[in-house]
Order: sequence, then C-alpha cells, then structure tokens
Amino acid sequence: MSRNTIPDLYEKYDAGEPLTMLTAYDAPIARQVDRGGVDMILVGDSAGDNHLGYDDTLPVTLEEALSNTAAVVRGTEESFVVADLPFLTYGTSMEESVRNAGRFLKEANADAVKLETAPYGETTIEIVDRLTELGIPVQGHVGLTPQRKNEIGGAYVQGRDTGTSSPGEALVETAQRLEEAGAFSIVLETVSEGVAREVTEAVDVPTIGIGSGRYVDGQVLVVSDVLGLGAEPYSLSKQYADLDAEIRRAVERYVGEVESGDFPTRDNAFDPVDED
Repeated sequence: MSRNTIPDLYEKYDAGEPLTMLTAYDAPIARQVDRGGVDMILVGDSAGDNHLGYDDTLPVTLEEALSNTAAVVRGTEESFVVADLPFLTYGTSMEESVRNAGRFLKEANADAVKLETAPYGETTIEIVDRLTELGIPVQGHVGLTPQRKNEIGGAYVQGRDTGTSSPGEALVETAQRLEEAGAFSIVLETVSEGVAREVTEAVDVPTIGIGSGRYVDGQVLVVSDVLGLGAEPYSLSKQYADLDAEIRRAVERYVGEVESGDFPTRDNAFDPVDED
C-alpha cells in the first residue's frame, strides 16, 4: 500500500466525497486509525492534554511534537500525516518558522504541517506562503485557535453575530488568504455552522471541520474522544467506544489473577519446572 498524497485527497474532494481525519500521538493507536481507513492523521498539539498530561496545548515542545509525529509515521502505511506546529515554534521569525516546519518533513517524515491562524493573521499567512514556496505542504487552521486561549479568553464558538453585518467576514477572508498563500486544506474549529458553510463556499480547497457542523468537506476529531480514552464528553464530538472501561476491566482481571495465583501458569513459563 502507498501513503495518501495531496492529489489523492483532491480526487475525493473533487468527487464530492467527505474527507476523514483523526488525531493520533503514538504508533499503536496510529496503526489502528490507519487500518480503520481514515484519509489523514493529525499529530495535533492536542497531545498536550490528551497524551502528555498537560492542562492544555501550550506546553508542548518542538521535540515532543517531533517525537510524536515520527512515532505516528512509523505506525502507519496509508494515511496522510499532518503535524501540528506547537506554540511559539513559528511566527517569531521567518527563518525559525521555516527551519522548524522543515524538521517535521526531514526528521519525522510528516507529509505536511498545520499552523493556527488568527483572523487577518498577516504573519502566519506570510509563513504559509514561504513554506509552500519551498515545498512544505501546509494545512491552515481558522476559527477557534487554542494556542491563543490566553488572548481570546477561552473556548467559545467562532463566527457568531457580534453586532457586525457579517460575523464570518474575518474567517472567510482569512481562509481565502490562506488558500492564496498555498494551503492545501483548512481546518475550521468550533465555527458556527452557517459561517462554516460560508467559508467552504468561498474557497476552492477542502475545509475540515471540528465542531463546525455539516457544510464542510471533511471532519476531524480527537481520537481520545472517539475512543472514550481518558476523555471528557464534548457536544462537538461523538464517542464510538469506551476504552476506559475496557482497560480498567483488563487491569482489574490481571491484578486479581496475580493475587490469586492464576497468573502466570505453566503455559506462561520458559522451560517450566516439572511439578511432580
């Protein structure tokens, strides 16, 4: 099997087929996500609070993100792998932004990188333009941008009417600018459904929604939420399994069998002693 490419993604997009994307942060989960048939895997900075034990995404380091991405790539065969650039690994200078983005392709073998963009985020758009000029594919990200949580005051739905004539104007224009800069697709996070549709109709690249309703070209969710693995329920997501309960039951059985002497048995021993 060969890994998905941007032309493969566009073939589905042009045919009107929804694109699928999930996060993953390590090889074992990535392997199952890949075998499940998703088009893209996002090695998100959401690893911060879903994999690394941080309170949010801000503490995730470049080295942690590179390690996570390399592990995911090693665990997959077909899914297109996109790596999130962590907070302050881009934007401080063009040189550093390009160098850090390039490391995800050169060292971790990612297929593309993703950058969060504030409304009318001129600096990030310039970075996207430079990266794509150099051959580094970029996925844009507008709407709720968790790396800016201290500035925007928390997680809330983007694009709702705030008294302006068009509450989605900034999101639409920013998405269009990202497309012009060369972004091959754009994530819309926690955007009101009507505005998400406006953005999708305004650009000619795939939009990938998370908590942004039905009128987008694809969907992405955090894998922990999908699997019920140490996650809290969110209205924007859907839980398809309860791995917390399954893991807890397995651990309880193991503890019980060790304490009762039922494990290990003769079958679990090398060169077992003759009990007679």
